[in-house]
Amino acid sequence: MTSAFVVSEAKADPALIADDEKHFAAIEASLERTIAELNDRLEVERRAPAGKGRQAVDRDDAVRRLTSRLRALRRYSLDICLGRMVTGSSAVYIGRFGLTDSDGQRLLVDWRSPAAEPFFGATHANPMGLDSRRRYRWTGGRITDYWDEVFTPDALEGHAALDDQSAFIASLGSNRSARMRDVLGTIQADQDAIIRAGSAGALVVDGGPGTGKTVVALHRTAYLQYANPRRVLFVGPHEPYLAYVSDVLPSLGEDEVQTCTLRDLVPGGASFAEETDVSVARLKASVAMVGAIEAAVRFYEEPPAQGMLVETDDDEIRLTADDWAEAFAAPGPGTPHNEGREEAWAELLTILEAKYAGEEPADLVRKALLGNRALASAFHRAWPVLAPDDIVADLWSVPAYLRKCAPWLSAAEIKSLRRTEPRAWTQADLPLLDAARHRVGDPGTARLRRQRESAVAAQRAGMSRVLDDLVASREYDDGEGLMWMLVQQDLRDVLVDDAAVPRADPDRLAGPFAHIVVDEAQELTDAEWQMLLLRCPSRSFTIVGDRAQARQGFTESWAERLARVGLDRVTLTSLTINYRTPSEIMDAAAPVIRAVLPDANVPVSIRSSGVPVRYGSTSESAAVVDGWLAAHAEGIACVIGDPSFPAAPRVRSLTPQLAKGLEFDLVVLVDPQRFGAVDRYVAMTRATRQLIILTSATEMAQDGQDPAVVAVG
Repeated sequence: MTSAFVVSEAKADPALIADDEKHFAAIEASLERTIAELNDRLEVERRAPAGKGRQAVDRDDAVRRLTSRLRALRRYSLDICLGRMVTGSSAVYIGRFGLTDSDGQRLLVDWRSPAAEPFFGATHANPMGLDSRRRYRWTGGRITDYWDEVFTPDALEGHAALDDQSAFIASLGSNRSARMRDVLGTIQADQDAIIRAGSAGALVVDGGPGTGKTVVALHRTAYLQYANPRRVLFVGPHEPYLAYVSDVLPSLGEDEVQTCTLRDLVPGGASFAEETDVSVARLKASVAMVGAIEAAVRFYEEPPAQGMLVETDDDEIRLTADDWAEAFAAPGPGTPHNEGREEAWAELLTILEAKYAGEEPADLVRKALLGNRALASAFHRAWPVLAPDDIVADLWSVPAYLRKCAPWLSAAEIKSLRRTEPRAWTQADLPLLDAARHRVGDPGTARLRRQRESAVAAQRAGMSRVLDDLVASREYDDGEGLMWMLVQQDLRDVLVDDAAVPRADPDRLAGPFAHIVVDEAQELTDAEWQMLLLRCPSRSFTIVGDRAQARQGFTESWAERLARVGLDRVTLTSLTINYRTPSEIMDAAAPVIRAVLPDANVPVSIRSSGVPVRYGSTSESAAVVDGWLAAHAEGIACVIGDPSFPAAPRVRSLTPQLAKGLEFDLVVLVDPQRFGAVDRYVAMTRATRQLIILTSATEMAQDGQDPAVVAVG
């Protein structure tokens, strides 16, 4: 086996790395064996008959699990190992996944297991029983650096120079790429404590730029999925952000977690425009307006106040207003409108059948009632099939309807909400459309259910004819009574081919979810919070954000904000160390945000780049970027604030809003005075190495600067 280490001569001493080399050899052999075994099992599953119904589902699940595991193992080689921790004479190696050898001996402990917690959580103040800890830095499948931390005097022997911070700090300044870099091996104790925290109630992770909020959010997501396998949803602020972090969860061993933005929760929502009218956006952002959807749907569930005569061939049945009310009360709480319609209709038929005084058999009476056009027409007028989009569109186009459903709105507010094109949806409509979808349900659900019931009934009828003929003929007898078992209805039900029954494609974002992780949560409106609460009945959330980065302002506390939207079990944690942003940049950015939010959680940078913030003219933007690209063979630059600046393979061009949550080696901020303080603060703190601020002559003149004396460098 080729050595896994490509390190300095001092750190390559066999006395320091011999034990690691031996362990890596065992890991390599185990990986090869495990991958081969999984390949064989996958081949067996794929060749097995697909079967029907539950058998087919189980086979597909097995193939999916094996494929997922293989994909995870093939993603890494020896760099599956993050490091080791030593207690006495025992060394435990920590991995992205758990791994055993052929004898069942543990080679790697999954980073999420309780046994691995000291590797991340131990500090000199609280060693958690460790004598020492070693972390590896992998590059191209080889260890290019490692650093040791020793917690007890007796553990000094056998370790390299104790540079417990230098390699970590160096890693913070490494080149960025189009995807979020791997940071699992450098998770810090304050971050790990949050990652492993319990999931009851809402855990708020408040932290300024560069504190690792996104790192915590993603690793906590993977940890929760591992610790208690269940449905977890991860919600990010926008598509560039999701693309940036897309590799992280798979690298942590999880590809079952659903990830999305709020726009993704509503079909077609990704194409909705921004709401340009601030007052309209404010009105639609309220919980009260979401509540108006309930009133809007209830309007179509009012039982008739007048009775009617329902005629059959030999009777006239009196249907009273009380009968209508009884039928309309049949659906249980929370039943979607269109599903409730079917339940109310079935109850109405049952009431009429009970009142029937004629001589016809029950099946003929029901058939007659089902074909009664006057009855069907009256029911349809009282409880029509609804489409969610129609409900919201009617609110924006029929002022009287909006006034009835939202009586607290003033005449001026109703006028401002009116739209000549009510279906020209904006992002502010998302929570209302989502609420309507949940309350109304799919118009095709009832039709699909009837198709399913019809298909199952047809299968059962055909099966019964065949089985009854076989049993009656007595031509088949296995001597064990199997044929007589077929007489039992339960066994006949099991034989129904569920795969042949019509079914709807599941909406994987509809919920319910056991836990939801929300990053950049400070941006959510009260109405948008309702979208997430609908999907998480347990109210189990991880809420990650920074009050100082809220574009719409955030002057209240997290507890006050969340209580207003319905979350009252709130635990607040804070991240205060800035691992990303050099102190030179943070010193320039801090006054910008403190001018508008004095109590902002501005984190303290732990490193300095030695590169001051530079200023210049917008006319130099192309030259600045080209010069940086020529001088740096790796890394990503971002121009923020100039939509006309062309993007390139290593150059992004974004607005401050779309840059949120991302990080770049170089940030060129164009005319920052055009933005509010929050957007400026966000844009300035995206840089990990260098920030250059370019201002046009007009902006400089307004600021009282002399364009002639302001130059880059």
